[in-house]
Amino acid sequence: MNLNKRPIFLIHGLWNNPKLFEKLIEKIKEDDYQVYRPHLPHKFGKISLRKLAIDLESKIEELVGPEIEIDIVGFSMGGLISRIWLQNFNGFLRTKRFFSIGTPHLGTYTAQMIPSSFMPGIAEMKRGSSLLSQLNDDLTPLEKVECISYFTKWDLMSFPGWQAKLSIGDSYHLPVLTHKELITNSSALDILTNRIFNEF
Repeated sequence: MNLNKRPIFLIHGLWNNPKLFEKLIEKIKEDDYQVYRPHLPHKFGKISLRKLAIDLESKIEELVGPEIEIDIVGFSMGGLISRIWLQNFNGFLRTKRFFSIGTPHLGTYTAQMIPSSFMPGIAEMKRGSSLLSQLNDDLTPLEKVECISYFTKWDLMSFPGWQAKLSIGDSYHLPVLTHKELITNSSALDILTNRIFNEF
């Protein structure tokens, strides 16, 4: 582990766990970086995204302390958890770069019929949810962070896929057809690793 490089946190999404990033990690020499993959149990969407952001805050402080500057990478729902931490828990004050991959920043129609009383974590990803409205109404904190969004217009999980990007920062369409391929397809991973791990 190279302690001279900024720690990179990889945040998984719904129905995922830290193993999601194994193919990404295989693309690099892990000892050359400080890479952390905290597990944020979401109980299939029963845990609210705000609670998961609180858990993320605890994990970051536990692993690297309260002040060290970091980069954060969020896949799918993990990008929203990261945004809550960045925008509502002052994570922007210690974050250099935020990468979101297939994240439903404006919500997803896939979650539209899910009742909040049953699976609040999924329901918070509905189009027009109060959580997403609050995050999107004030992007000022994110203006202090280098934001990069990756998406595929064919995405049926973060649907519509062409809107799975932030309205600020750079955004890139990855040459894949499905949501999961954004983080498992070899061509997509080459693009991601080149940007995430080679710019310090």
